[in-house]
Amino acid sequence: MSLTAALDSARASLMASGIQSSTISRNIAGASAAGYSRKIAVLDNLPNAGVYVAAIQRAASSGLYNNVLIATSSSAKQSAIFDGLQKIASATVDDPELDQSPTAQLNKLKQALQQYANAPDNTTLAQAAVTSAKDMAIALNQATQTVQSVREGADADMKTSVQNINQLLSQFQTVNTAIMKGTISGDDITDYLDQRDSIVSQLSQELGVTMSIRTNGDAALYADSGVVLFDKTARTVSFVPTNAYTAGTTGNAVYIDGVPVTGANSVMPLKSGKLAGLAGLRDNATVTYQSQLDEIARGLIETFKESDQSGAALPDVPGLFTYPGAPTIPASATVSVGLAGLISVAASVDPAQGGNPDLLRDGAISGNVAYQYNTAGNAGYSARLQQLIGGMDASQPFDATTQGKPSGSLIDFASSSTSWIENQRKAADSSVTYQKTLLDRSTAALSNVSGVNMDDEMSLMLQVERTYSASSKIISTVDEMLQSLLAAVGN
Repeated sequence: MSLTAALDSARASLMASGIQSSTISRNIAGASAAGYSRKIAVLDNLPNAGVYVAAIQRAASSGLYNNVLIATSSSAKQSAIFDGLQKIASATVDDPELDQSPTAQLNKLKQALQQYANAPDNTTLAQAAVTSAKDMAIALNQATQTVQSVREGADADMKTSVQNINQLLSQFQTVNTAIMKGTISGDDITDYLDQRDSIVSQLSQELGVTMSIRTNGDAALYADSGVVLFDKTARTVSFVPTNAYTAGTTGNAVYIDGVPVTGANSVMPLKSGKLAGLAGLRDNATVTYQSQLDEIARGLIETFKESDQSGAALPDVPGLFTYPGAPTIPASATVSVGLAGLISVAASVDPAQGGNPDLLRDGAISGNVAYQYNTAGNAGYSARLQQLIGGMDASQPFDATTQGKPSGSLIDFASSSTSWIENQRKAADSSVTYQKTLLDRSTAALSNVSGVNMDDEMSLMLQVERTYSASSKIISTVDEMLQSLLAAVGN
């Protein structure tokens, strides 16, 4: 090898070592940054030209990255569902100190009626029974408010999620354009690739998403339902929020590029992500539980209704428990939407409203004497109270669509409702735990491939320093040899 060739080779090595050193420093600086992937200076050589840095590449694994996206979306969906169910269960079921669940209130009411039946002439026990009935109605009213509050919160969170998605898609378009331009011009685009992956990772929290890489680094995004999110341009994700919820309110669907992806009429529904979890919570679990509460309320009105005692064949009317639709009795075994939020104790029997609690014993709560059971006005009359207690234990049909017990006593149905919401919550909790574990393991596997290991980087830095030192020594030696040669020629 000539001295000139040796000098050129050493100079090329110095330049390559400088780029390698810069790349290592870049890795060390970005080691703790979220979404940063390790950068690698790829070396190559040309005959008589020495080594050079052919490209800067990322340490990456598309398979592991896709696993992280899937796990992120699944975890976000289950967390959204669990959080909502936890709020409902905490307010309506998990109350060991207050004991305000519908089942607990029904048992308290039954006990209060039994005590009153044992001493039907005791006004204090009559008032206690009415108070227990009021607590029962209030528990259903408050449970309805809780359920609808959770639905309203889910709807508001869906709005926020849609805003985040549109913002991220806009960012994705900007970065994707920079990647395409950099790929065509041969620039280092690894930081842009990190940014794009980070954006997609954030998107995966909101909805299930997959990314397809095409020519010149271009990428397309698809929701897990198959709807296009990005193809050359970002697609519009739209949603009209509903500010207030009642039991009969149906939330609006989310649309991607005009295609509904949530709701009953969705042709391509989202399968995972926070948005799918919120939509499922708002439209499914909460609606089912509300229907169960409504059936408990209907069962109460049915159980405590008053029948004509005059022989005139008058229709049954609400008794202790009433609602705005009185004097009509709600249809049997059919959900009366929102009834749990409207049920109340009749004013005529409530002392707080100037009513007479003894009407619970005597009948004619509706004000019509045709419905009076204690026609003799006997203070020791207990037959009506015993009838009411037996009614709470009697089997009756319930709407099968509520997923509660289709037939049985009112207390049995309330217990099945409590079990249902608890099972839903426990299943969601187990799924959250599993999905988070899967996400942690997927993230760790990806980090092992694309993350920065400080020990490895420092070891590589030492190797580069040795190479740099050797190349510098060669240049110094060649310089001395050339000086000696020039001196000899000069002499």
